[in-house]
Amino acid sequence: MNIENIGEELQALVEKFELTKTCLHLDAEQEKLNSLLKERESLTFWNNLDYAMQTNKDIKSLQDLFAEVQKLQNEISALIETVKSLETETDIDLLNLAFNEMLQLKDKVDELNVRTLLDEKYDNNDAILTIHSGAGGTEAQDWVVMLARMYKMYCQKNGFEMSVVDKVDGNDAGLKTAVLWVKGEYAYGKLKGEMGVHRLVRISPFDSNKRRHTSFASVEVVPQISGEGAVKIANEDLKIDTYRSSGAGGQNVNKVETAVRITHIPTGLVVTCQNERSQLQNRENAMKILTSKLAALEEEKKRQNLKDIKGELKPIEWGSQIRSYVFQPYTMVKDHRTDYETSDVEAVMDGELTPFINEYLKKSHT
Repeated sequence: MNIENIGEELQALVEKFELTKTCLHLDAEQEKLNSLLKERESLTFWNNLDYAMQTNKDIKSLQDLFAEVQKLQNEISALIETVKSLETETDIDLLNLAFNEMLQLKDKVDELNVRTLLDEKYDNNDAILTIHSGAGGTEAQDWVVMLARMYKMYCQKNGFEMSVVDKVDGNDAGLKTAVLWVKGEYAYGKLKGEMGVHRLVRISPFDSNKRRHTSFASVEVVPQISGEGAVKIANEDLKIDTYRSSGAGGQNVNKVETAVRITHIPTGLVVTCQNERSQLQNRENAMKILTSKLAALEEEKKRQNLKDIKGELKPIEWGSQIRSYVFQPYTMVKDHRTDYETSDVEAVMDGELTPFINEYLKKSHT
């Protein structure tokens, strides 16, 4: 790498950075930030705690964005000055340092560019994932456990907080259903592309003949919605049942009815929650999930397009998968919407989902 090549690469980096800033609509985002800061000064701001917390998250997200853009601007400007100095006096060590710094800045600009793709209404909200086992019996129920672990690992690596708010045990092993609540910046925006059917191919540990099995599980993703955008639910539209939690936990678990099941009679939606120690907390979380799912349905009606909020619901069977995970006879994970694939299936199962997520976001904006 010589100084001319670095100069050309640096010019391309500057152009991409400027284009990214344009796509971020920074002037509009500054106006939005000013409006939110003004709203936070209101005496009634904390009357709706959920909405206030979401607003504070939006404020922090915007402030972090401006800080990140400014930091990148400073680093790129410093690198430009360094490269200019190398045009008259070549220092091999400094040249190598400049090249390595440029590669790092390219990665940072690419990461910032992903932020331009997270521009939908609820992208910065928390996400609620529901994983259902499909065709494949016990194998499919074990697949639910594997997917839940995969998302847990992804959350740990990306600074999200994940909790299992409900689960339904399988008949012999695994889980029929798992409900995950993911909290963090742009949790829904990054995870909404996981909506769909996931296909597993492997030699089943439950088959004494060691045959290869194909099983399926579906993932539903909705944004957690509160405050503005939340729907009003009449008490007479709800049927609330309590039961004993099936999970391990504190003294009250399995002894008193701490778990809650809420049925929304007009739509037939059913939400259960059992992860908290008290019935009150479980009821509160179940209501938040129900409100979010009803809000998603309202958005669907307004836009007449289910993909806008929940993605496209398909049968949990062959031919409807969005992604395949093959363990045998070869290793491959392939997203059938973007054609992105990798042979490192272990890394994917350990939460390395960012390339798949980024490719989906890019594809959905083309």
